[in-house]
Amino acid sequence: MNCKKDIFEFKTIARIHTDFPEKFGIPRQSGLVKDARGKVIFLPEFRHPDAIKGIEEYDRLWILFIFSENIRKDSSSGEALHWNATVTPPRLGGKEHKGVFAARSPFRPNPVGLSCVELKRAYIDEKLGPVLEISGVDMLDGTPVVDIKPYIPYADAFPESRGSFGEEGVLNKLKVIIPEELLNLIPEENRNAVKDIIAEDPRPAFIHDEERVWGVSYAGMNIRFTVKGGMACVTEVLL
Repeated sequence: MNCKKDIFEFKTIARIHTDFPEKFGIPRQSGLVKDARGKVIFLPEFRHPDAIKGIEEYDRLWILFIFSENIRKDSSSGEALHWNATVTPPRLGGKEHKGVFAARSPFRPNPVGLSCVELKRAYIDEKLGPVLEISGVDMLDGTPVVDIKPYIPYADAFPESRGSFGEEGVLNKLKVIIPEELLNLIPEENRNAVKDIIAEDPRPAFIHDEERVWGVSYAGMNIRFTVKGGMACVTEVLL
């Protein structure tokens, strides 16, 4: 092995299929919306049944993926743009700068994401091979996966550790109001996820227009809502 090598190539081993067709509304961290489900479908080269043997012995998995829609490229050459040393996290209003390695911004020198998800079910599909059903996803539909590792509680959990500004969003959730006639338009299995997605407040922190109508696309629906104070009111459900 050449330890001095600086450039490595990774293969996409699978793709995550979720109910998030666009970036707006995707939870900022995995596990925040527990009912947001997805499926890991492996590419043909990696569909050997033995590749997931024993995986059902774990409750959670680490998913390493690529921020494929956040790779900024030069409009003329198509080459990736130079990385920035600082980013402006949305939770801080988009104005305060933090070091790229002190934040979880998707705009990184290498566009690698890391999410901890709950494994709901693992099985072998006749056509697709191994399939992993997961929940607590925070990934765009079709996101490429480069590796999967089991979550090991004794080694991976440090609840006493500080979390800086990343912990503030856990405390500042919106209260979500969905009128009954609109709630009835949302399939029952998606209602909790819709409420939790909006409660996490997907808006940029620097926009406080109480008249603005926001729209989150999820599970084939567009959920439109307004925010006044700490309350989000759903105004329309487009199917």
